[in-house]
Amino acid sequence: MNSNSDKLLEIEALSVDFETPSGIVNAVERVSLNVGVGETVALVGESGSGKSVTALSVMQLLPYPRASHPSGSIRFRGEELVAADDETLKRVRGDQIGMIFQEPMTSLNPLHTVRKQISETLILHKGMDESAARARCLELLDMVRIRNPESRLNSYPHQLSGGQRQRVMIAMALANDPDLLIADEPTTALDVTTQAQILQLLEELQQNLGMSMILITHDLGIVRKVSDRVYVMQGGRLVEHNETAALFEAPQQDYTRGLLSAEPPDKIYADLSGAETVLEAKDIRVWFPITKGVMRKTVDHVKAVDGVSFKLRAGETLGVVGESGSGKTTLALGLLRLLSNTQGEIRFRNQELQGVSGKDLKPVRRQMQIVFQDPYGSLSPRLSIHQIIEEGLRAHDIGTEAEQDQQVIEAMEEVGLDPATRFRYPHEFSGGQRQRVAIARAMILKPSMVVLDEPTSALDRSVQVQIVELLLKLQAEHDLAYLFISHDLKVVRALSDQIIVLRTGQVVEQGDAQTLFNSPSDPYTRELMSAAFELEIHDESVIGQ
Repeated sequence: MNSNSDKLLEIEALSVDFETPSGIVNAVERVSLNVGVGETVALVGESGSGKSVTALSVMQLLPYPRASHPSGSIRFRGEELVAADDETLKRVRGDQIGMIFQEPMTSLNPLHTVRKQISETLILHKGMDESAARARCLELLDMVRIRNPESRLNSYPHQLSGGQRQRVMIAMALANDPDLLIADEPTTALDVTTQAQILQLLEELQQNLGMSMILITHDLGIVRKVSDRVYVMQGGRLVEHNETAALFEAPQQDYTRGLLSAEPPDKIYADLSGAETVLEAKDIRVWFPITKGVMRKTVDHVKAVDGVSFKLRAGETLGVVGESGSGKTTLALGLLRLLSNTQGEIRFRNQELQGVSGKDLKPVRRQMQIVFQDPYGSLSPRLSIHQIIEEGLRAHDIGTEAEQDQQVIEAMEEVGLDPATRFRYPHEFSGGQRQRVAIARAMILKPSMVVLDEPTSALDRSVQVQIVELLLKLQAEHDLAYLFISHDLKVVRALSDQIIVLRTGQVVEQGDAQTLFNSPSDPYTRELMSAAFELEIHDESVIGQ
């Protein structure tokens, strides 16, 4: 354990208020904490507890003047940051303090390449020229385990997987070797094996650079493994603080004990052998051409999905797992006929979908819904929650305006949201609440099948449990078929009847969930299981090839 006697960061009696149309919201109330040199301090608590707001206050990145500090002080190396001038903040941000943001798709500039976004801070703070900045970019991308970093330099964020985008965010935060790294859910979008690698990387950097870290995470396994001390937040206040080992062994508050005991429920398996086949896929392939030359001649293909087959029945959940970039989301988008280069046979309720036109696909699309990984990025910030949820009803011309309003109310109640909040906007909701909005948007159309693309990855463990229980309830009530994509194998185990393990687009193992979790036959699957349930790498030769 590191001593915190040499305090790098001191926060005293910090409060944060937000001005909203409905009045002042007290997001953080008189929070005090400190971080020592070379120390890792974890901030934990449910979604909406004030963790990220506290972290953003350190960087002075809240939307001022709508956000204000009625009280408090934030001192970094003794220098006050609250209401600091632009010159001071420019010197501190990105150089002395780096930050990994929770939602990389909304944090990365969609108009700039990976190289430009990482180089920007190197040129600004280190005075590097383009050549030196490019070399450092490659070094950083390699450091965060991005395969073939040279080929990714000129990629845009939308061309990367969720895990790859998160690794680019980490590379940007580490570019200038900061004294303090604020890591807001740094492994949220990463598969379990890469999580272990990134955590090991951050630990190595701490040792080599003497770097301190504030770790905000919903994964208490990570907290236990890497943090020195833990602060527990609830409703904007600190409710408990202790050394990590002491807090895990003897938590003092009921709230803390609830966080530590939150685990997804055990799966109850049912006999679905006689259930209707909702979706049948045979030899699904999604290949992206690699072109060269002036004539853009196709010289090869990226085989993102290569030969996947399965059946999905009503009331059944098919879990799709694998490392970031393994083809999980590409498979789902291909099955939904959202990628034009999808090959193979797709039958939905005995209707062949390949070759069906957009107009004829419309009634089918109502039956095939999707809940995306990033609830903030998938919800339009310009639309109210009511407009977002009713969007499908309007697209399919279902009901009168009064009937649509009533259906929105019923959909919100079904997913555990207060209908009185339906005229608010996404930024006024926590991550867990936004994901419930996304689920309501899908459920309002009464689908037969729902694709769930990492629906719990951005949520803390206690909220994950709530969302898993909600999904199970909705499945039981509506006999839904789920295609569940996730890197969190604990959640996959709680939901799935069948499992497909993907690696570089190909199936390495497939079968019923009980058998696969209890006795996986493939070395890659065994390594995934080991990393998920022990958070450690046993065989580097298997992972990251």
